[in-house]
Amino acid sequence: MTEAAELPPAPEQARDVFGDRFEDAVRYAELLAEAGVQRGLIGPREVPRLWERHLLNCAVLSEVVPEGVTVCDVGSGAGLPGIPLALVREDLKITLLEPLLRRTNFLSEVVELLGLDHVTVIRGRAEEVMGTLQPVHVVTARAVAPLDRLATWGIPLLRPYGEMLALKGDTAEEELKSAATALSKLGAVETSILHVGEGVVDPLSTVVRVEVGESPGGVRFAAKRAKAARTGRTRRRR
Repeated sequence: MTEAAELPPAPEQARDVFGDRFEDAVRYAELLAEAGVQRGLIGPREVPRLWERHLLNCAVLSEVVPEGVTVCDVGSGAGLPGIPLALVREDLKITLLEPLLRRTNFLSEVVELLGLDHVTVIRGRAEEVMGTLQPVHVVTARAVAPLDRLATWGIPLLRPYGEMLALKGDTAEEELKSAATALSKLGAVETSILHVGEGVVDPLSTVVRVEVGESPGGVRFAAKRAKAARTGRTRRRR
């Protein structure tokens, strides 16, 4: 049996980033290092670098999320980036979307323990919740899938003129190039690569931003949304 790695103390940058929620961020890190490892949500080798590689890396995504918007964190897993984002941005209304029960159980426990009243946990796949989940301004994701596949799940959840923000690594530029055709078909009108976290994380966090036009998801998904809306109205009249 592998001996559990020890969670290092929070770096000074964490106090600045999380502010009044710093103690909650510490508790979340402890939960990841303990229950998260025990339940197989993160690997034990990630514990020594939880702060820099995971919590802070995700929290700095807040630099490019507009104020007061709705957010859906697709494939939230252990809550990355959704939970760190929620800790630093109480102005956001965040949905953590995750298909696996053991992960949604963990997420629900974290949300309740930390008193994140602006966060909702939903169990399901992105393609399953369309029509039941209100379209959001921003979709976030981290380490879920290659960009072309991620876009087919995330972009249809956006409202018109929304954006998908995907935390990526060194492959960001390559993924963006290879996904160009797929993104265009899904209604993307502009793409860019952003680097955030100056003075907080090194290297900087890389974010692929995909902005959509009036038909997020493309024609096929627009028809699917319209059908879901009609079905919803029919059910309400009954």
